[in-house]
Formats: sequence, structure tokens, C-alpha cells
Amino acid sequence: MIARFKDLCLDAADALTLGGFWARMLDGDVADAGDGDTRVDPRTARSDAESIWVNRVPEPRVGRTRVHLDLRLADADPAALLADGARLVGEPAGDADRWVLADPEGNEFCALPAGAGTRPGPARLVVDAIDPTAQATWWAGVLGGAVESGPTAASLLGAAGLPWESWVFAGVTEPKTVKNRLHWDVELVDPEPGALVSAGATVLAEPTDRSRWWVLADPEGNEFCAFAPRTTG
Repeated sequence: MIARFKDLCLDAADALTLGGFWARMLDGDVADAGDGDTRVDPRTARSDAESIWVNRVPEPRVGRTRVHLDLRLADADPAALLADGARLVGEPAGDADRWVLADPEGNEFCALPAGAGTRPGPARLVVDAIDPTAQATWWAGVLGGAVESGPTAASLLGAAGLPWESWVFAGVTEPKTVKNRLHWDVELVDPEPGALVSAGATVLAEPTDRSRWWVLADPEGNEFCAFAPRTTG
């Protein structure tokens, strides 16, 4: 294990408005960071890893949503989410057991029906992948856990720090071409990301006086941030 899953970050043109929306979706509280950014903390969260930082960025959203959350519903349908501002993009059809919704800035996410033994809220992190098994295996090498592969997707289960049921890599044919609006952070085991780079990550940006993290990309170009381990005492 090289790192632990830390949290999610969502780019936004208006972080205050989008943070408020996601607080409603996740039954959470929104904290104003005072610099135009916000943080959403679900009230039923079992760890800080379930928080979502909503960060103001100047560039508009372009391209398809390649990273999204699947939310487990408390009810039989997403009527409550639609009433709170979500937009319906697609109904369940065929073998699909989910509604596709979008937030006010067009970021899509899925709503899954409630099930026995499940709790409402985020159930899965889903990332598009050209090679789902290779991606799941690579991240298992970083965060630990077990990989389950299927014909069109691969899942990572039991990754260190991952607070949800699974991390799913869903097969697509289109390669990534623009920056993901939703990305994840990890906390390193070592003080620097040398092991990540040796494993195949690419360094996109080093820490600065204003940022204490490295920006990296995984083998398919998905951006993520790596933080040095927290110190105590």
C-alpha cells in the first residue's frame, strides 16, 4: 500500500451554489472556506473521506462526465433529489437500475434504488476507463484492496480509506481528453510520492507556497492530488 484514499474535490464555477446543492443531495452541511471554496460534510459520514471539497475554478465545464458518484436512494425513486434541484437526464432502461441526474453545472451522477442492508448516500465512485481491469489493478497496488473484473467493468473493493461500497472502473471507448471536474485526493504513506511515480503515476505539479500537495495523473490520465502524511504531536 502506497497511500490511503482521502476525499473528493469538485471543480465549480460557483462553489457556494454548487456546495449548497451537494449538501442537499448528501444530507450534509456546507462550510464556507472563506476563499470562494466550500466543503460538504455528510451528517451521517463515518470518516472525513466522505467530505467533498468544492473548489472555484475559472474554466467552464466541457466534455462528458468521466468521474461520478452513484448515490443510494432512501426512497423508491429520486423525487426528493429532483425537488432539491437535481435535473433528470435519463430513466432506468433495460438492465440499468439507475436514474442519471445532473447538478446545476451539468455534472452527471447516478441514483440507485434503495436496497436491503444499504444506507442512503454515496455507494460507489465510478470512473470511465479504456482498460477497466488495468486501472482497478493499478489503484489496488496504490491503495490495497481486491479487484473484481466483469465483461465491461472492474471494481476495487476494500481500498484503504475508501468509505463507500466500491470503486468502479467502467469501460468506455473514448479516451480522456479534458481535465476531470471531479477528482480524488490520497494521503501518502511516505513523505514524498516517489513510490507512486515508480508505480507509473505522472507528476503534473509540485507543492508550492500556497499548496501543500502534489498533482499527479494515473496511467489513463486521471488527475489526483497526493498529500504528505499527517503528523501528530
